[in-house]
Amino acid sequence: MTHKQLPEFLAHIDQNCTPHSLHEHLLKVAALAAEKAAPFMAQDWAKLAGQWHDLGKYRPGFQQYIRQVNGVDAHIENKVGGREKTHSAAGALWAIQTLREKHGPGGELAARVFAYLIASHHAGLYDWDSGLAAELVKEDRRSELAEALAANPPDAILSAADFVPDLRNIPGGSAGFALWVRMLFSCLVDADFLDTEAFFDQAKPGCRQGFPSLGAMLAAFDEHMDTVEAQAADTQVNQLRADILRQCRDKAELPPGFFSLTVPTGGGKTLASLAFALRHAAKHSKRRIIYAIPYTSIIEQTADVFRSVFKSLGDEVLIEHHSQADADEKSENARSRLACENWDAPLIVTTNVQLFESLFAAKTSRCRKLHNIAGSVIVLDEAQQLPPEFLQPILDVLNLLVKHYDVSFVLCTATQPALSSTRYFDANRNLRGLDDVREIIDDPDALYAQLKRVNVELPADWSTPVSWESVAQSLQQEDCVLAIVNTRKAARELHRLMPPGTIHLSALMCGAHRTAVIDTIKARLKAKREGLDTEPLRVISTQLVEAGVDLDFPVVWRALAGLDSIAQAAGRCNREGRIEAGGRVVVFIPENQPKRGLQLAGIEACRSVLSGFSGDPLIQRELMHCYFKDFYARDLDKHKIATLLNSNAPPDERLVTAIFENLLEPRLMEKAIAKLAPSLSVQFREAARLFRLIEDDENASVVVRYAANRGELDMLLNTLKKDGPQRWLMRKLQRYTISISKREAERLIGRGLSLPMPGLYVQSADGLYHEQLGFLGDKDVFNPAAYAT
Repeated sequence: MTHKQLPEFLAHIDQNCTPHSLHEHLLKVAALAAEKAAPFMAQDWAKLAGQWHDLGKYRPGFQQYIRQVNGVDAHIENKVGGREKTHSAAGALWAIQTLREKHGPGGELAARVFAYLIASHHAGLYDWDSGLAAELVKEDRRSELAEALAANPPDAILSAADFVPDLRNIPGGSAGFALWVRMLFSCLVDADFLDTEAFFDQAKPGCRQGFPSLGAMLAAFDEHMDTVEAQAADTQVNQLRADILRQCRDKAELPPGFFSLTVPTGGGKTLASLAFALRHAAKHSKRRIIYAIPYTSIIEQTADVFRSVFKSLGDEVLIEHHSQADADEKSENARSRLACENWDAPLIVTTNVQLFESLFAAKTSRCRKLHNIAGSVIVLDEAQQLPPEFLQPILDVLNLLVKHYDVSFVLCTATQPALSSTRYFDANRNLRGLDDVREIIDDPDALYAQLKRVNVELPADWSTPVSWESVAQSLQQEDCVLAIVNTRKAARELHRLMPPGTIHLSALMCGAHRTAVIDTIKARLKAKREGLDTEPLRVISTQLVEAGVDLDFPVVWRALAGLDSIAQAAGRCNREGRIEAGGRVVVFIPENQPKRGLQLAGIEACRSVLSGFSGDPLIQRELMHCYFKDFYARDLDKHKIATLLNSNAPPDERLVTAIFENLLEPRLMEKAIAKLAPSLSVQFREAARLFRLIEDDENASVVVRYAANRGELDMLLNTLKKDGPQRWLMRKLQRYTISISKREAERLIGRGLSLPMPGLYVQSADGLYHEQLGFLGDKDVFNPAAYAT
């Protein structure tokens, strides 16, 4: 390999020996990062971070290495062996040295921001106290800077120019410091990814173009809805849906901020909320719409609905981002880095897990997208599903995004949670909430009364459970009925007692299986309405049908649960209002109720609110407020995320002003710095480790043998075996994946399960997957013979 044509200093080199100048890379990343930070007025910080982020690559050891190793992963720091080849600390130390020399102790303190950004840009954001502070004082790191400076980088790279390190303008003060740093980090790593991507694959940037504008999407949406309304039957339900849509369009003119869309299930919330988001974005120059959904099981369905709305604009109209799509940090390579999505599209459909875990993440792949959240409209579908144990840090970050990052939120649900600030007798349970939420619907109470389509039968005795045998006998008296229970075990137990032909639904059935069964149910419901199906239709399901599944049964039985779950279950009954007298919803006290956890908390709160109540609990919305206030009377920051991020730290504006206007004598300045420094000592990694909406450590993903799609599944598994995990492939396999406890999965290794790659189990033998019930690995609890058909 010859290097005669190579620049003196390289940032990267591809397999064809094409050079990427380090000088050009640093300046381009600086410009890109500044552009991305413009929406929250942090261009100067982002520009300097980009300019210094790869300063360590000037050191001779790295330059020698990158010339010797002809590989696209050579620049990724954790792929580089040897102390002489690391490069991410030099820029951080240069920032500290430069800003201290130019701006004194205040400059050195502000340089901590650059230390987080630059030292973390490969490995992910460090904790300060238990990681980065100690790392930066190591001799190896100081040698890295010394060797880089000895190579005489250009003044255009080393200079801080007229940058003034002033921390008085942090969005949200000390309470917003962690989010601000994470946003800047997002700008830096995305700019680094994009410039690197453009070098290694010149065609790749063009692939990111071509999405329609939000203006074009608004026009297509209006045209689609005009067609839908023209073809809709003239029923009361459709008239109300049209009025809900009108109100969403009208209220979109209101100034940005928090909004609630409180509409009973079946009122057309999904499209109405999209109408609001599109109009609001057009009115207030928002950059994108993010639609967040609590359940992975329905994200594809919602995305498909949106694609059908915008089909006149082509196939590529949105990004559909599952939480499972992220690259594993330990297996990061050039391909996975370039494949990480940055949400640079007008419409994103994602999960709560992806959205909120990203907002508290430390990994580069998760953080990369965050700057694109600024200036967006975010619809939180089924907002009552926000997890109570993380509710306080979530509400803190929502407030920051609205107040300082030009974000509007729509809390979209039939069962609006009580999220306003609340004080309890126990101050430790107080809630810092959302206090300026505007309701989109003019009169939600009247709307609930108008959309009343069911009659709810509450238990006469709230303390005595009904046996499964008794429930099964009652269900057998119905020709068309849906029964929803709280657990997989309960679903199987009740299903076992039902006649042959009864349909079972639970998350122990893979997504492809559930979709096929739900399609069958919908087809049979339609046939029964038309008199073409005279056989009984009885379905036993877990709560997975309570959101995003548009079923319309005349009778629904619901095991006692949270009041919000009962309301969601009622949304599967007489959904289209075809039964004039109203559908029938029966709430019963089941056997073997949960003994702990959120399900039990919901049950107890519901029992507390409804005991002795004799009216309709679904049209008196104050009951729902009382329910959530009771439900939220707990520790809403179970893992102390706010403490780790200092997100409840009150800003001392006088102290910050004194430091950054240099108003203090040296002795007092030293004390002031010592007092302010702890509020800048963020534990990013520990917070990210604890902020997990899904406990992956306790669960195992299992690819099952779903017979109906066996051909496609075998092809995908063969590709996995041959080529290893790839982003598109893992998404395809997600349709055939269920989740069980890791302990059970380990017990079944060699007894029907294999482990072809870390973290992914595959059913390797027939007999563990039932055509009606799904996965049967828990044979110690269930006897498969009892379900023989």
